[in-house]
Amino acid sequence: MKRVKIFSDSKSKELDQIVHISGQRIQDCIQCGKCSASCPASEGMDILPHQVIRLLQTGELDKVIESETLWSCASCFTCSERCPRNIDIASVLEAVRLIIIRRSGENKMLADDVFAKIDNKMPQQAIVSGFRKYNK
Repeated sequence: MKRVKIFSDSKSKELDQIVHISGQRIQDCIQCGKCSASCPASEGMDILPHQVIRLLQTGELDKVIESETLWSCASCFTCSERCPRNIDIASVLEAVRLIIIRRSGENKMLADDVFAKIDNKMPQQAIVSGFRKYNK
């Protein structure tokens, strides 16, 4: 039996980059929802973690990129720990954030750019993680 990619060819390059950067097989997700149920930041998300994976599976990368979920993620890895298929969902979200940065033509963000993406409800861990990752 031959495996077929679920996502469309128009976004396949960026989706392949997400899979490569994260090192995860997003097609293995069975949509059980354990990641979303255990996420401490899910209240501030417009698209839940399992829905993000599904959108990536179907090639709807633009919907994921436009969502607030990427910036609401606390990178606490609870979703990754609870996944029965051992998909590191936090790494997938991080890979999507990197794709956004690469689309803007830069490989890093300035400190002011991090402040522009946050609001007062964002977990402190996400803010510190943003500075650590993008301010190098």
